[in-house]
Amino acid sequence: MILVIADTHCYYGIVNRQIEHAEKMLGMPVDCVLHLGDFGLYREHLHNFFVRQGLRFLRPVYFIEGNHEDFREFDALLARYNGLYFTHLPRATVQTIGPYRMLCMGGAAYMDALNTQPGAVIRDHHINACLALGPDQADIIISHDCPNGIGVPNTPGLEYFGTPGFPRSRELLEHFKPRLWLFGHHHKWFSTEYGGTIFHGLPGSWKGYCLLDNNYKVITVENNVPWQRSRLVDRLLSRLRIIRAHGPGS
Repeated sequence: MILVIADTHCYYGIVNRQIEHAEKMLGMPVDCVLHLGDFGLYREHLHNFFVRQGLRFLRPVYFIEGNHEDFREFDALLARYNGLYFTHLPRATVQTIGPYRMLCMGGAAYMDALNTQPGAVIRDHHINACLALGPDQADIIISHDCPNGIGVPNTPGLEYFGTPGFPRSRELLEHFKPRLWLFGHHHKWFSTEYGGTIFHGLPGSWKGYCLLDNNYKVITVENNVPWQRSRLVDRLLSRLRIIRAHGPGS
């Protein structure tokens, strides 16, 4: 089984809690973990978990980037931690995880330019690199943000930021026609089928995870994990409250 999770926001221990839940409570052996972005690639948190506390993930973890990573230090942090504690799946590449070939599309704009790091944004050249691949080269698409036009609802209070989804995502859908598309970012469960593709959106990691078997079957598991917010999350939530009260760019 591949355990699929999203949006840990530096709370790496939640990944282990959900692995333990799958294996001990559900009796589902986990081969590896697929993380769909907002992993929390920040120096202080990485050092505290992996070096100072000497902790490790219970199973191999593969992740795509979200919009809440430190893109100013992204390459330096990967040079220090990638391959040793977890494995990054580069944007616009196809990676084999278990029996699947997965097209990886990390990154996402946040909600307004003030909150979006330039390195997080999916650019035309990322989409073009994907479209240069043969349509039969990917079985599954994994992304942080959802594709356009599949019905993912806006978060209440943020409707003025427009319909969820990243630009040109429909071109990927039409080109590859994947059997499955998995994403996070919106912190809510979502499931639908469109044009032969099944879509699953995941909530924040503290709310649950999915299990993916070897036959494209996805099992959603709700399991709430208690957590205490860090200063980083408090800053993000504070900014979100200001945006809701005054509008973008306030």
